[in-house]
Amino acid sequence: MNNRIIPFIAGDGIGQEIMDATREVVDTAVENSSNGKKKVDWLEMFAGEKGYRKKGNYLPEETIAAIKKYKVAIKGPLTTPIGGGFRSLNVTLRQALDLYVCQRPVFWFEGLPSPHHSPEGIDVVIFRENTEDLYAGIEYEAGSPAHLQFMKAFQSNLKEDFKKLPSAPDCGIGIKPISKANSQRLVQAALHWAIGHNRKRVTLVHKGNIMKFTEGAFMQWGYELVETRFSEYAFTRHTFNEIAAAEGNDVAEEARKKNLDAGKIWVDDVIADVVFEQIITYPQQFDVIATTNLNGDYISDAAAALAGGVGISPGANINYRNGTALFEANHGSAQQIAGLNKANPSSLILSAAMMLEFMGWEEAAFLVRSGLKAAIKKKQVTFDLAAQIPAATVLTTQAFANQIIEEIQSEAK
Repeated sequence: MNNRIIPFIAGDGIGQEIMDATREVVDTAVENSSNGKKKVDWLEMFAGEKGYRKKGNYLPEETIAAIKKYKVAIKGPLTTPIGGGFRSLNVTLRQALDLYVCQRPVFWFEGLPSPHHSPEGIDVVIFRENTEDLYAGIEYEAGSPAHLQFMKAFQSNLKEDFKKLPSAPDCGIGIKPISKANSQRLVQAALHWAIGHNRKRVTLVHKGNIMKFTEGAFMQWGYELVETRFSEYAFTRHTFNEIAAAEGNDVAEEARKKNLDAGKIWVDDVIADVVFEQIITYPQQFDVIATTNLNGDYISDAAAALAGGVGISPGANINYRNGTALFEANHGSAQQIAGLNKANPSSLILSAAMMLEFMGWEEAAFLVRSGLKAAIKKKQVTFDLAAQIPAATVLTTQAFANQIIEEIQSEAK
């Protein structure tokens, strides 16, 4: 299709500024990559504070309907109160649209600030389960009627487990559901993506040494899926261990080498806390990570910190089975600088590049990334990056977008 209708949600706080900048960059990349033959028709939909002002609802049903209809959409940051108020609109959108993959690529390119002494080659894509685990939102406030009802049932049916609770009457309760179906569709998405992008390693990250029937089950279900559905493409640590137990480590290592030399993906697993240590000491070893919801939340931001921070980290929420995808800025609404024309639009711009690639408009996606890389390499950046880059020129949001556009036009000549 040469024209695509793409719904967009500007978002709260700095959302309007960074969305305006992103749309200009995307329009330029699409026009230059297609010689004017392709075009994005932007369709504004509402959510958050603007949704409430315009429609009397923080998340109007028509917004969800538009994303379902047009399949691909993009949004700025939406404000969520902490500790009270309405539930996260980001979570609500993901669950309403069954966007079961939160996909967060983290890559470093020349000129980006990094706390790592050698960030060259950091390129990891995190697939985080997006619908269950703590995102299920099943909590009981200590002392509430629902909490008392839960505690009564818990005490009568599971007396030994009930005794483990610290001060049961004032103990808040959260339930962590992790299912086989949702775990396996997440791992399947990660494997499909890894195969399609010539990646070499997929790592299942979990805390199964402690939570054996949720996090541990995620790992086991992941291996089961890979070994039954992807044996032609992957060789697993689980299979390695079985061979080692039966025939010795040398035979297992020989089998591993043979399979990897044949081009198969190495699928292994690492305990979540170990991943944090390894991603800081040697992040280049990771390629694709598939993990549960809470682990993915932490790991994504930790990895992003190594490559410029969440302000330049793209992200998407995707249902790979029906092709619905919502691309978004990974940072908050930064109300304190809203309207000052100083916010960094990089996260949303790079998310838009992911969107273009998802749509099959790879040439436009390439131009967006190239334009942003060139602007950063020339040290023409917004205030937040300038504070970390020696001798950088501080640009406004709009001036930064203009710089990227200039670089795109230069690249396209």
